[in-house]
Amino acid sequence: MRNERSSNIEMKKEPFVTLEQLKEIEKTYPTPYHLYDEKGIRENAKRVKEAFSWNKGFREYFAVKATPNPFLIQILKEYGCGCDCSSMTELMMADALGFSGEGIMFSSNATPAKEYQFARKINATINLDDFTHIEYLEKCAGIPETISCRYNPGGIFKMSNGIMDNPGDSKYGFTHDQIIEGFRILKAKGVKTFGLHAFLASNTVTNEYYPLLAKVLFELAVELKEKTGVSVKFINLSGGVGIAYRPEQEQNDIMVIGDGVRKVYEEILTPAGMDDVAIYTEMGRFMMGPYGCLVTKAIHQKHIYKEYIGCDACAANLMRPAIYGAYHHITVMGKNNDVCDHKYDVTGSLCENSDKFAIDRMLPKVDVGDFLVIHDTGAHGYSMGYNYNGKLRSAELLLKEDGSVQLIRREETPKDYFATFDFCHVLKDMKWQD
Repeated sequence: MRNERSSNIEMKKEPFVTLEQLKEIEKTYPTPYHLYDEKGIRENAKRVKEAFSWNKGFREYFAVKATPNPFLIQILKEYGCGCDCSSMTELMMADALGFSGEGIMFSSNATPAKEYQFARKINATINLDDFTHIEYLEKCAGIPETISCRYNPGGIFKMSNGIMDNPGDSKYGFTHDQIIEGFRILKAKGVKTFGLHAFLASNTVTNEYYPLLAKVLFELAVELKEKTGVSVKFINLSGGVGIAYRPEQEQNDIMVIGDGVRKVYEEILTPAGMDDVAIYTEMGRFMMGPYGCLVTKAIHQKHIYKEYIGCDACAANLMRPAIYGAYHHITVMGKNNDVCDHKYDVTGSLCENSDKFAIDRMLPKVDVGDFLVIHDTGAHGYSMGYNYNGKLRSAELLLKEDGSVQLIRREETPKDYFATFDFCHVLKDMKWQD
């Protein structure tokens, strides 16, 4: 993790939960836990739907990988969202939640045959990641009448604020020539409804990204129609619309983004007689990220060459800072307005020196027993957790609109940790201490 700025003038983020609420929650649910804001999730889902209401076929396919919790996905379902799945278990969850075939997008890569077979069984829309997967899919599961293909234009993807990512270095998608040939082959094999998909940059904090990506895909759709006779019926802009993890960053404006896509649509697709193309998105981070936080407590202080705050959460609960050097804002609850005049490394208890939520972070004085709210963990927070060091994964809670709290995933127990040894008797005499 890169060292962070050490100024005592620290910009703030306001938590969606109060200290009083946390004290009340603690009576039933001990820290650490991930907490989600129902009100924020619902308001954001409404905004996304409104931003693309100009497109009759629009649908947001929530990226299940970001926050695979059925209680939260059910909320999004109320606003017409589908599921973007990338694995067998995600497909199983979407199917169990009652999503219809057209409500499930299967965007995977290096896909095992059994996953394609299950996707076909539940009639999910398959988004092929590679040219060779056409033959592979045909052999293992058959070619469906509706299919999407993932495009990788290669090169460097640039916007006005600089280079955003390097698609040419990415493992995903068909090349330009492959996608044209792929559409010809799929058409000959009986595909009747075609879609396009691309993911060119991650966590963009700019309103430019979707409109520029849309331009690439819209122009490709017109070219495909001219060269193959195929009329693309839906274009999936995938994810990549990010959130402002740092308080000084300006948030994306989904209304501006939606209108930017509309303008490009009318500029490219409408004149080509393709004004019936549906627009899909697969946002995980934008849909859920700001509406979740990791709640932990300071349980130790350490005074050596640096000042450390030891928490009851660790990288097993939130690994983004440890593996990416990702910034997550931290609020010391009850001290929101205090001067940030103490420099800390905020750590967990893993036997890894990278197990740090913050390095050289300026905070108010932290006392043992203080609640710390680590912001913006609603996507790729709990879902990236793991059991290294035998750490057990935390509970997930939903802060309801009426202020009550609902358990939406219980915390793991030692019995869960050892469950995969249930086939043998090596641990038969273990005493569970839940």
